[in-house]
Amino acid sequence: MAASASSSLLSSRSPIKLTSLSSLTWRLPVSVSLPRHQRRRASPVFVVLSMDAKPTVLVAEKLGEAGLDLLKEFANVDCSYNLSPEELCTKISLCDALIVRSGTKVSREVFESSGGRLKVVGRAGVGIDNVDLGAATEHGCLVVNAPTANTVAAAEHGIALLTSMARNVAQADASIKAGKWLRNKYVGVSLVGKTLAVMGFGKVGTEVARRAKGLGMHVIAHDPYAPADRAHAIGVDLVSFDEAISTADFLSLHMPLTPATSKILNDENFSKMKKGVRIVNVARGGVIDEDALVRALDAGIVAQAALDVFTVEPPPKDSKLIQHENVTVTPHLGASTMEAQEGVAIEIAEAVVGALRGELAATAVNAPMVPAEVLTELKPYVTLAEKLGRLAVQLVAGGSGVKSVKVTYASARGPDDLDTRLLRAMVTKGLIEPISSVFVNLVNADFTAKQRGVRITEQRVLLDGSPESPLEFIQVQIANVESRFASAMSESGEVTVEGKVKDGVAHLTKVGGFEVDVSLEGNIILCRQVDQPGMIGTVGSILGEENVNVSFMSVGRTAPRKQAIMAIGVDEQPSKAALKRIGEIPAIEEFVFLDL
Repeated sequence: MAASASSSLLSSRSPIKLTSLSSLTWRLPVSVSLPRHQRRRASPVFVVLSMDAKPTVLVAEKLGEAGLDLLKEFANVDCSYNLSPEELCTKISLCDALIVRSGTKVSREVFESSGGRLKVVGRAGVGIDNVDLGAATEHGCLVVNAPTANTVAAAEHGIALLTSMARNVAQADASIKAGKWLRNKYVGVSLVGKTLAVMGFGKVGTEVARRAKGLGMHVIAHDPYAPADRAHAIGVDLVSFDEAISTADFLSLHMPLTPATSKILNDENFSKMKKGVRIVNVARGGVIDEDALVRALDAGIVAQAALDVFTVEPPPKDSKLIQHENVTVTPHLGASTMEAQEGVAIEIAEAVVGALRGELAATAVNAPMVPAEVLTELKPYVTLAEKLGRLAVQLVAGGSGVKSVKVTYASARGPDDLDTRLLRAMVTKGLIEPISSVFVNLVNADFTAKQRGVRITEQRVLLDGSPESPLEFIQVQIANVESRFASAMSESGEVTVEGKVKDGVAHLTKVGGFEVDVSLEGNIILCRQVDQPGMIGTVGSILGEENVNVSFMSVGRTAPRKQAIMAIGVDEQPSKAALKRIGEIPAIEEFVFLDL
């Protein structure tokens, strides 16, 4: 058997031309990253755009003049603001594209009312919570956003809140305007020499760290997947979550809102913080348990908080958090500078015009896919690729950062008969989406990985035999990292997982140097143990007592009575107490719970 390798440095590509515009129409196959309960229903759909007339773009919320000028060069532009849902549904049937900010809901009814004419929705900003992505895909509508233009504005607002909170600016201002002069009441704290923990070291977090260093603060950061060298380049140390929250004088939140980060600042974690800590949040309101924050403020654990975002926006007028005397609030102003608004306007205008021309940039949220017949054949391998990426990244210990990934495809087919772009994109999706709010797809996978400093290398292993099946196995390796599960490390030192498709179902077949055979469904517990009788029954009993349903068990071993890896599939996530009991079994040397 022979091996050939190709390396992708994941650079930003020029827009992808979907098809020739020599005819009067073009067809755009699109798919989307949907909520988990909807994903199996997603399928490629096709859009037909007439090119015999100038397209019409409806701008439903205020957009900067520079963006409007770009749109007007290519399309008829209708600026109609503050439309009711009914008015939007009435207008949309006359429009080829729609641009909104966060205040307009682009619901299923909007897509249904368009009668198939709406081709592009542009979200002037990052979040797409107000766009029904499932309905967009079903109606053949592309969705694009503008994720980069407001980075500096958000960072500056974070620093503004940090400094004004430390010096009680908002409270002192309100006091003077109320006719009072309370100099002694509003004595602040200095920032010089204080420790700032930046929670989430992406674009905004990095810019906040740079500015805080300039204020003389000692800056640490927590982001389990941020490259350590990028942090060290600006004098920032990456630390564990617990170390960050327990040592910081100030916390600045810049993490996305995901299932893993929802209410991550809760009663348990507030109790670990230094008494008198101060918190800034310009990320997402849902990362803080707001009731728990009120309790921490009342108890003096948190001295002050400065918040630009809230779980519900606008928050209730009688909110105890909003009314708390030690809380400074602003109405989601992170991106609200004139420069950022112009930048967002240009970015979204370019994306919408490009899409109407038949081009796609990396800001597409739903993406063009491979032909339907190829997708049908690759469907189980697409699932396998994503699950292997998701498994591999969960096996990495935080701190070192994922920077080098190798994906190996073993197949009897030649390179011309096996297009791996979709599979590579799905591995990237599995690596990045669990710890990010980014939607990863065929168009933006390489761009997204590059922005996070991840370099992916692909290797093909040519096998003898019939090329009837596209792939024999896929292997994902992450180099230069430490692992939460030492047995996942290969002899050459990479976190290694391997899988294949059996009867149309994705299976995990190798972890590190151990052979296993488990279906990649639900969740998995991996245990390294001494190979001895009764282990399956012991672990199974603990899970049974916790009412956790076991879907399968598989054991791979090096030799009888030596070391073995037990893989256990479970339908529910076991409690911390159950996992603790499993870890206390004398014969179990290490274990890890993995969420698929």
